[in-house]
Amino acid sequence: MADAAPTHTARDTSRRRQELREFLTSRRARVTPAEAGLPDGGRRRTPGLRREEVAVLAGVGASWYQWLEQGRDITVSSQVLDSVARVLRLSGAERRHLYVLAGLNPPLPRSEHDAQYLCDGMQRLIDGWMPYPAHIMDAYWNNIAFNEAAKLVLGHGRPGISSNCLIAFFTDPVYRARAKSWERNAPMVVAQFRAACSERPDDEGFEALISELSAVSVDFVRLWALRDIQDSGQIHKELEHPLVGTLRFETTKLRVPARPDLSVVMHNPLPDSDTAAKLARLVSPEGRGRDPRATGAERGGGLYPVAS
Repeated sequence: MADAAPTHTARDTSRRRQELREFLTSRRARVTPAEAGLPDGGRRRTPGLRREEVAVLAGVGASWYQWLEQGRDITVSSQVLDSVARVLRLSGAERRHLYVLAGLNPPLPRSEHDAQYLCDGMQRLIDGWMPYPAHIMDAYWNNIAFNEAAKLVLGHGRPGISSNCLIAFFTDPVYRARAKSWERNAPMVVAQFRAACSERPDDEGFEALISELSAVSVDFVRLWALRDIQDSGQIHKELEHPLVGTLRFETTKLRVPARPDLSVVMHNPLPDSDTAAKLARLVSPEGRGRDPRATGAERGGGLYPVAS
């Protein structure tokens, strides 16, 4: 008789332990002995810390830390994980990710309201942000609402382009050609998406999204393999618009506590640029005429202004 297939829980646990092994190994490799304050840190040629050194600095047994890094089924505590996080110089997002992988993650806050709560008000919020771009994403980074400026500048709602912001970031050729800051921002975008995944461990929705994107973008595969993780914050964006030229933004992702499954992404013109004036012209009735340089596929929404 064939062996029974492993349960979904067993598969999830095995995957989480493998991620724990790879995450700890990658974080240990980036801390130099000198940064850890080891006496011979300045003379060591080998990069990164040894397992035994992490154990000593964290105040845990060498065998215990080896078992932790190997992803074995051992008992862990928040105090010990905090010590390991301190030695490995983990950021706040990385420390929370370690908790998730070790099985000590706190439950994700859930909204006490129905799925429509605040939706009308949040749409009014981003409409009131005009003439600056703003949009709203769900937990999987699906774009569920946007204002007119986001359509004209960022291409939201353009036919044939994925409504998922991460997939569009990696697969939309028009956006990528216009985004002068794409190469600089891509690692941060992926690191912030890993932080979002960390909040919902073993979520099949994230797994499906990662599989879909991995099949179509070698750039995503390369950056995802780095296992970097980073809290959402401000990202500087530079776009080349065919009608008004260079636009420079700082983008901020905001989460509303009453709807923790949604995030509002606001684009604010950089103060040392003329972006605000260009946006005002772009969204004006005079600025929405067709661009004769646009192809048929590019007309009708996003990156090129269109007739109302």
